[in-house]
Amino acid sequence: QVQLVESGGGLVQPGGSLRLSCAASGSIFSINAMGWYRQAPGKQRELVATITSARATNYADSVKGRFTISRDNAKNTVYLEMNVLKPEDTAVYYCKTIATPVGASYVLTYWGQGTQVTVSS
Repeated sequence: QVQLVESGGGLVQPGGSLRLSCAASGSIFSINAMGWYRQAPGKQRELVATITSARATNYADSVKGRFTISRDNAKNTVYLEMNVLKPEDTAVYYCKTIATPVGASYVLTYWGQGTQVTVSS
């Protein structure tokens, strides 16, 4: 089993910053891509940013220049540094990991439980 534990969400004023973390643990042989997605009330879940094992990154246009994704392979952890936050960034943020379990020859997709980010004055 693989577990993802997210942290770092909260309430912040417009223009403020937050840093999200997501740590993967359990029977992991290797981790491929990691990423962050978000879902606002009444909307579909959308990609925020992804990062490969080679640290190639991809961002949604709406967050380019404001958010930075990074990872620590030794800790199986992915981070999302969010700056210049806007009210439209308000959503539940989910961590996603694509990993190969120990003893397996295939990859599986895992999701975290989500962490609330609210941007409001």
